[in-house]
Amino acid sequence: MDLLEAYRRSLAEFVDRVDQVSPGQWADPTPCPDWDVRALINHVVGEDRWSVPLLAGRTIDEVGGRFDGDLLGTDPATTAREAAAQAEIAATHPGTIDRTVHLSAGETPAAEYLQQLLAEHLVHGWDVAVAIGADPRMDPEAVRACARWFATRVDDYRVDNLVRTGMRVPDDADEQDHLLAAFGRDPDWAPGD
Repeated sequence: MDLLEAYRRSLAEFVDRVDQVSPGQWADPTPCPDWDVRALINHVVGEDRWSVPLLAGRTIDEVGGRFDGDLLGTDPATTAREAAAQAEIAATHPGTIDRTVHLSAGETPAAEYLQQLLAEHLVHGWDVAVAIGADPRMDPEAVRACARWFATRVDDYRVDNLVRTGMRVPDDADEQDHLLAAFGRDPDWAPGD
């Protein structure tokens, strides 16, 4: 699957899950122990907001603190939908995928940055789904594309403490469960765990 198509699917899947959050679920726990549903969604919306200027060639200093704090406001689902739409436009603009992005980790090819965002939307979309009791199945082709990329990056993520280590799944587990475990998630997580 083409990277941009996988990224588009991950955005759509994430927004679909945000649309399923009921009014009483925003403070519910997620597999990310430091974030409830609202904080987790705010984090991903922040990533979407940041991606627009970064993919356009701006630096972190130029963007500044404009995406700090609560980005969701009073209508989180609409805000998430708008942020995802703007991120998709930025990512799919002709020539964007061939650019260099200025990240805190240094100069990064835009294609690598989009792989990171693909993973962000897939895994955090799963986090939202299991937190609210929605269907947690991810797009299998997007999972496959992300898993191929992450297999070459997982050690870097572990060294930098970006994922929890030690999560294991049976060898015969499906590709989604293996990807979740690589990102430090228990595929059987449920609220109250």
